[in-house]
Amino acid sequence: MAPKKGVKAVATKKKTEKVVNPLFEKRPKQFGIGGALPPKKDIHRFVRWPQVVRIQRKRRILKQRLKVPPALNQFTKTLDKNLATTLFKMLLKYQPEDKAAKESAFRKGHKPSLKER
Repeated sequence: MAPKKGVKAVATKKKTEKVVNPLFEKRPKQFGIGGALPPKKDIHRFVRWPQVVRIQRKRRILKQRLKVPPALNQFTKTLDKNLATTLFKMLLKYQPEDKAAKESAFRKGHKPSLKER
């Protein structure tokens, strides 16, 4: 017969008793003097790290905490040497003319632009 609606069925659970072997005595560990070694602790924070590692971690934290104006922050990231050389080669093409080149261009019929006037 099914239980009535709204009434919870009571489940009877029997607790199983553990069989204790009388030959083995249960003794708690004692980490005092002369006792067992204490369990391993995570001493990761207390390690003496190399100076390079310490400096780069401190620098990272400082950069997170300090607010740098964008005008100064643009100088924190630099180009690698290969990219810098290609950039300078490109910028040489846009270098302003020196006096001798200006005069020779002027004699050939080059009219100075509004910026040069």
